[in-house]
Amino acid sequence: MSVADDLVWTSEFRSPRNSAAEVKGSIHDDATASKLGFRGGTVAGSIHMDQFVPGLIKLYGEAWFETGGLSLYFTKATTDAEPVKATVEAGAERARLTMHDVPGDQICEGTGSARPDAQSELSKRIAAQEPAAPGRLRILGQIAVGEEHKDIPVRVEADQLLKSLETLTEPLPAYRDALVLPPSHLIRLTHQVRKHTVGKAGTSVGLFGALETQALAGPLKAGVDYVARTRMLKLTESPKTENAWYEVLVADKAGQDVARVVYYLRFMKASSPLWAA
Repeated sequence: MSVADDLVWTSEFRSPRNSAAEVKGSIHDDATASKLGFRGGTVAGSIHMDQFVPGLIKLYGEAWFETGGLSLYFTKATTDAEPVKATVEAGAERARLTMHDVPGDQICEGTGSARPDAQSELSKRIAAQEPAAPGRLRILGQIAVGEEHKDIPVRVEADQLLKSLETLTEPLPAYRDALVLPPSHLIRLTHQVRKHTVGKAGTSVGLFGALETQALAGPLKAGVDYVARTRMLKLTESPKTENAWYEVLVADKAGQDVARVVYYLRFMKASSPLWAA
């Protein structure tokens, strides 16, 4: 399918739900989020990813589920049911993605592509990050760059996917009819490795700073057993956060890699006793 460089697709305003609001002590909990300076419990960034899919399919067709990528950097957190709209602008090598709320504030920005993209949003941002100075990290001090974990079983059940379609911003037929995993559920699948990748992190509240999903031999589906392996790519720091950047590669039972997901997790210093004055 050819893509016109001037094609722009914009969604209707949707109202993503904070599906983890009941998880006390998390960034999705109103009380915890408010203490850390947020307006309330935040909608997970992974949920915002789904709103871009119809535009990406318009550009690249259903084959996007087989080899397509979606890479988002989050710039403003939203709260439960706060209306947002997604925009996909076609380009010769990759699409440019943005999301805005009703007042016009940017929620996230990123890239979409029909195939693996070495210049994706997260690829460029990781390369531009300065590693944290040795001995500087407290929350992530027990984790090392290059650390790997292998042979981790992961799976999303079909009933989990079907139940979520009640609140998914874009409940496409492929999700119900063929149990194809939307991006939010590819995150659900690979987030099952978190105890391996950042399990040694000190007590703190974390949130998604950026996410990238890349299908290699998809579509991935609910009700299927997969095996994951991980690698820590970089550890960084900002005045308010300690940050972990890592990848998760997903293979099928035959050992073929079928997807790659990249995480940028921010851990709030203000939530950690290790940063108490």
